[in-house]
Amino acid sequence: MKKTILITGSTDGIGLVTAKTLAQLGHNILLHGRNAAKLENAKEQLQQIDGHGNIETYQADLSVLAEVRKLAAEISQHHQQLDVLINNAGVYNVPSSVSNDGLDVRFVVNTIAPYMLMNDLKPLLGEQSRVVNLSSAAQAPVKAEELTSPSQLADGAVYAKSKLALTMWSLHTGGQTKESGPVIVAVNPASMLGSNMVKNAYGVAGGDLQRGADILVKAALSDEFASASGTYFDNDIAAFADPHRDALSAANNARIVDVLDKIVAQF
Repeated sequence: MKKTILITGSTDGIGLVTAKTLAQLGHNILLHGRNAAKLENAKEQLQQIDGHGNIETYQADLSVLAEVRKLAAEISQHHQQLDVLINNAGVYNVPSSVSNDGLDVRFVVNTIAPYMLMNDLKPLLGEQSRVVNLSSAAQAPVKAEELTSPSQLADGAVYAKSKLALTMWSLHTGGQTKESGPVIVAVNPASMLGSNMVKNAYGVAGGDLQRGADILVKAALSDEFASASGTYFDNDIAAFADPHRDALSAANNARIVDVLDKIVAQF
């Protein structure tokens, strides 16, 4: 059955490879990116794939929460149902850590924007829909209050905190929707894959992006993930696993979500 799938940050890296893989299966793909030229190029690449479904493009800067809200509104204008949301977009190195909204850009893009986008798209997400959040093996303890202001910490430290926070809200909200949907999972697509983020952050070529794309496609479509809401999948070991121990605390996770709700309510 043909599904409608939104992939954020899908003009390059794992996002683009995932979009191509899903297009090969005939699904309708909603591409997202910040750059209009890169979006058009990605669309052209998908349209060259035999048997592709509808290909649409949506431009938004996810570091600006007003644009996140606008993105959700635009998608809602064109669609009554969304089968899969893959929150792939993420940042590591940033020119400035302070966002237009006075928050930390790294937390905004990696943690807050995915949460806001999912919530704004909830009317489109049915019981069988899935939300796949890109986590990471890099996870570091984070206090909920850290999400509310710019951090003085290095990019790597904040990246790891932002990915744990994303995993924490995934487990919390996924646990709440376990019976009624949508399925919400956090997935580490595999460490050190050859994305621009890895190249820029670590100065290495990285591994085959298809490995990461394949697990995202599996999380989006396979029966294995149909009852996996509120869980974490670690593709470094190709299995469901425990994330950082802080995410095993229901109270910690609920606190993260409480702060996220307050941030989102301001916009």
